[in-house]
Amino acid sequence: MTPHLNAEAGAYAEAVLLPGDPLRAKWIAETFLTDAIQVNSVRNCLGFTGTYKGQQVSVQATGMGQPSLGIYTHELITAYGVKTLIRVGTCGALNAKINVRDIVIATAASTDSSIPTQGMAPFHYAPTGDFGLARRAAEIAEDRRLPWHAGPILSSDVFYRPEGLDAFKPMIDHGVLAVEMEAATLYTLAARHGVRAIGVCGVSDSLITGEEIDADARATTLNDLADMCLTLAVTG
Repeated sequence: MTPHLNAEAGAYAEAVLLPGDPLRAKWIAETFLTDAIQVNSVRNCLGFTGTYKGQQVSVQATGMGQPSLGIYTHELITAYGVKTLIRVGTCGALNAKINVRDIVIATAASTDSSIPTQGMAPFHYAPTGDFGLARRAAEIAEDRRLPWHAGPILSSDVFYRPEGLDAFKPMIDHGVLAVEMEAATLYTLAARHGVRAIGVCGVSDSLITGEEIDADARATTLNDLADMCLTLAVTG
């Protein structure tokens, strides 16, 4: 057990899906896993372990933002021996060619957070996802004819910005596809501990067009995304 996970030793599979929303974690476990059991309830950040296509896999909610995700990622790796971490999240599109419900595979993650800079001075570390997982995710999306995009994203610590879309202009000008709040820290910690991680996000809204899906839909309707990430967990 850890300060934030009350699961017993060995309760997590080596591959864990990391949605931010505890309700999405619960929905994934109840909808897609066989013989799923709840292994964590601390702070209501729910965790589950079951089987998918005959292989053990876990789902653990991380809450919102990089500080929260950093806690759960660190504890899963160091206390439970997790080797593969797949963020199954949502993001906001920063490119007009990306539509709501498209899938974004985050090959790299820029950030305004100080977390990836800790212990790195004088260098500027560039957090990137695991290439093998990214390639396999793209193969799964392509095989299933899902609308997908692969490229850099932004992990921001700030959700509401007074400048609006203008705040993201430097990112947009440099080809950043979308914005979310977790991947850069996930990638940094994975690299630090020698494990694999990738962020695969469903587009919940577009900062370009204003289109969006509501909170209930974000939690319980991204079926293609969830099934794709579970397939990645057991075949990647």
